[in-house]
Amino acid sequence: MNEKKNNSKGHLLAIDTALTTTAVGYFVDGELLYEERLVHPAEDLEAAGPLMNQDKLRRKAITGFLAKHNVQIQDIDIIMSRGGLCAPVHTGVYRVNRDMRDVLLMCRDGIHACNLGPIIADELSEAINEWRLDNNVTSPYGACYAYIADPPMADDMLPECRLGGLPELPRRAFFHALNSRAAVKLYLSKIGHDTDDVTVIVAHLGNGISVSLHRNGSVIDTNNGLGGDGPFTPNRAGTCPAFQLVEMCFSGKYTEKDIKKLLVGGGGAVAYFGTNDIAEIARRGKEGDKECKLFTDAFCLNIAKYIAQAAATAEGKVDAVILTGPGAQNKTICEGIRKRVAFVAPVEIFAGGHELASLAENGFAVLSGKAKIHKYDKNAIIQD
Repeated sequence: MNEKKNNSKGHLLAIDTALTTTAVGYFVDGELLYEERLVHPAEDLEAAGPLMNQDKLRRKAITGFLAKHNVQIQDIDIIMSRGGLCAPVHTGVYRVNRDMRDVLLMCRDGIHACNLGPIIADELSEAINEWRLDNNVTSPYGACYAYIADPPMADDMLPECRLGGLPELPRRAFFHALNSRAAVKLYLSKIGHDTDDVTVIVAHLGNGISVSLHRNGSVIDTNNGLGGDGPFTPNRAGTCPAFQLVEMCFSGKYTEKDIKKLLVGGGGAVAYFGTNDIAEIARRGKEGDKECKLFTDAFCLNIAKYIAQAAATAEGKVDAVILTGPGAQNKTICEGIRKRVAFVAPVEIFAGGHELASLAENGFAVLSGKAKIHKYDKNAIIQD
């Protein structure tokens, strides 16, 4: 994704809150000037208390980042944040409003560090607007507002993709929407398309793994990358045999908290090797460790199966398979997946995360008046 766009004007702050870090980028007229991944020490996070009490700690770190680079906070015209867990939403841009704040603060749709980003962005925008009002300063863009783009629960899924085997257990979207959509834009740029007129499958490879099917700008099928639907990952169990999981739950050996910890955080590579370093496991496999080789093969195969499953939704009409995320930096993993899915479509690799650049591109579209801005309604129902 190009970090500088023609006709991009204004000062933009991008925020991406993760478990123990906050990624921050400062952009002026489409150009990234400063970027940093702020690391929050474990003792500071613990002292802050519950997750949603970390907003002041992280906000202080962000303002410290700005001060270090002599950025005057009042100069910021727009703040873009990675979206939090709030349903119902489609892909696209949303302005942070009271409904969104309420849902995120109470963690109604799930607890995750990404819930903090929109709250912090909104607090910073309010502080900017108060300063401007007190000092009689105006901006050509009007008030500074906070927005999110392509939140992780974005749901463009086909109705038949939502239906589960039990009415009480529908399939739900929870995927790396921001980076996956950014990877599609990179692919479009590579092939020289000005419009999103392709059908591609994107596999985001990280501690969480999501496989999403993109058709003409909509994500029509995906897995729940956090909720136990999908391939196993460096630290997540993925889809598990239902009867065996039920037996574990009622065995008396585990609490609900124990089970959830096994599924997310203690599953995947962590369960087998005590580490989530999939690159190290792949390296050991290449050097002759049979257990590591077996796990690496199974890891790649599981991801490939979900890619092939997504191809079925598209009736096999797929232009490309895209591998992205930090895990896509590993050649062994990428090759292991590629050789299993090359029959679906050519494989493209856009390794690493592109979240900040994607947030910036969406933000400058807002400032230029080119973006469609959705209004979040916590009680709305997704319309197909």
